[in-house]
Amino acid sequence: MKKFKHTILSSAVLFSVFGLAQDTLSISKNDISKKIASTNLQVKIAEKNAQSAKADYNQAKAVFLPNISVSHTGISTTNPLMAFGSKLNQEILTASDFNPALLNDPAKTQNFATKFEIQQPLINVDGFYGRQAAKAKMEAFQLQTERTKEYLELEVSKAYMQLQLAYKAVKVLEKANTTGKANLKLVENYFKQGMLQKTDLLNVQVRVNEIANQLQYAKSNVQNASDYLGFLLNEDTQGKVYKPSEALENTISIEPINTTLSENRKDIQAMSKSSEAYAKMLQSSKMTFLPRLNAFGSYEMYDATVLGTSAKGYLVGAQLSWNIFDGYKSIGKYEKAKAESQKADVEKEQYTKQSQLELNKTNRQLLDSENKVNLSQLAFEQSQEAFRIRQNRFAQGLEKTTDLLQAETQMIQKELEQLQAVFEYNFTKQYLQFLTK
Repeated sequence: MKKFKHTILSSAVLFSVFGLAQDTLSISKNDISKKIASTNLQVKIAEKNAQSAKADYNQAKAVFLPNISVSHTGISTTNPLMAFGSKLNQEILTASDFNPALLNDPAKTQNFATKFEIQQPLINVDGFYGRQAAKAKMEAFQLQTERTKEYLELEVSKAYMQLQLAYKAVKVLEKANTTGKANLKLVENYFKQGMLQKTDLLNVQVRVNEIANQLQYAKSNVQNASDYLGFLLNEDTQGKVYKPSEALENTISIEPINTTLSENRKDIQAMSKSSEAYAKMLQSSKMTFLPRLNAFGSYEMYDATVLGTSAKGYLVGAQLSWNIFDGYKSIGKYEKAKAESQKADVEKEQYTKQSQLELNKTNRQLLDSENKVNLSQLAFEQSQEAFRIRQNRFAQGLEKTTDLLQAETQMIQKELEQLQAVFEYNFTKQYLQFLTK
């Protein structure tokens, strides 16, 4: 028995130490709204996707910007053609070099060439449409990033309200725990006086233990809600817990809300831009059947020594090319682009209809939540009065212990249900505003 008591005492000391070691950080809804856009990992991922799409768009500038390169090449050869050409480029050919014996079996020849090359696209119609597709894709990702930020604002607001609800549940259960212990003390006195049976005392003890267990679960929910809020803010919550600086509202505020689906909603705009990008890619695939016109030029310097510039020359020209048939490759690419463009249009239509469906559903949920709040508030008030009456009658010996416990349980349950109903209404209202934004 002594060993058992020592174990309980040690556990209590450890619990106190860990409890003191944990920091409680007060945080307001305004604080997290400012932090979320710059710290949340999901926002960062969306921003990187937008940056990647912008990089693709920058690559598409190649359709009208020149391609410029510089190279320096050195060779040593006894190949007849290469040896003769190297001397010719270096402008050092003499009459003796035309000796058939030297032409067929030349001595080792060295050549170093420095070349500046430029390639300038002139008419590449498929490239123009490809650039427009890249631009539409970039704009789609930018819009999606903005929509992600709006969603995170909603999610962090929900997480904050969940934290408020968790703390409120702890407060309710702590009050119930205090009431339960007071009732237990009263029952113990009645039992000692022989006014109640052992089963009545045991029932109250079981009820007190149940409330203590619920209280522990509620405290765990506080930590869970705090950890999730820390995850959204991308902050380490090890050894600390957040506490909302604003208390959970017990009432609701009914406001008129526009329930019309807006075409200007950023995710719907993003779907439109995505559909536009696929349409431009389809146009680009069509234009691959047209000829291309490109200009090119080079400036070359040759010498027998490294980086020498004794001989110079330039080359300019233009090329008109037309790929008549490439083994069905272009045709297949066009057919794929056509199918993807049609798929994008269907997906946009489906997404818009799903959004309207979700909006209608949420609008009905808001009305149901309002009704639920009113009913739960009434039920809580009735349960409070019922418990008060039964508690007074029990003190006078006119009520059974089981009836008192039942009334107490119902009162706690109805209070928690009322808080949950308020939370559901407020979140549903914010979600409806998010759907119509």
